[in-house]
Amino acid sequence: MENEKQQKYAKTFPVSWDQLHRDSKALAWRLLELKNLKGIVAITRGGLVPAAIIARELDIRLVDTICVASYSGHDQGEIRVMKKSEGGDGENWLLIDDLVDTGKTAQVVREMLPRAHFATVYAKPAGRPLVDTFITEVSQDTWILFPWDTESQFITPIVGMNQEAR
Repeated sequence: MENEKQQKYAKTFPVSWDQLHRDSKALAWRLLELKNLKGIVAITRGGLVPAAIIARELDIRLVDTICVASYSGHDQGEIRVMKKSEGGDGENWLLIDDLVDTGKTAQVVREMLPRAHFATVYAKPAGRPLVDTFITEVSQDTWILFPWDTESQFITPIVGMNQEAR
């Protein structure tokens, strides 16, 4: 089982709070051309931070959520919708998430709000066709380390690791 995880995610892409803010602001720049937006629907939990940044940058005050659970650690399982949006069919709504990965969550949310403009900060190839706008594409075998999933800790300096190996 552990080898399957290592093969599925061969690389990691750490994202700092500063980088997430810059990328979310870049996404807001791309979304600036959208007109007559009623509000934002953030997909919880990952879409909350980008949605807050985009709401500020586009001066949008109405922010709703769709509450979805699909991941347990690195594994995506059954998708559970715990709360739906009040956004009707999504017309003139902006749907925001941090990442589109396999597209499974995106597909469920797209069915709920088919006319929304769907934007993510990061996109992987399998899910990319389901979003209208994104900023950065990462390979399918990359695990994105979001700042809310990590913390700073001491790392042995290179010279120390070299001595330990001897």
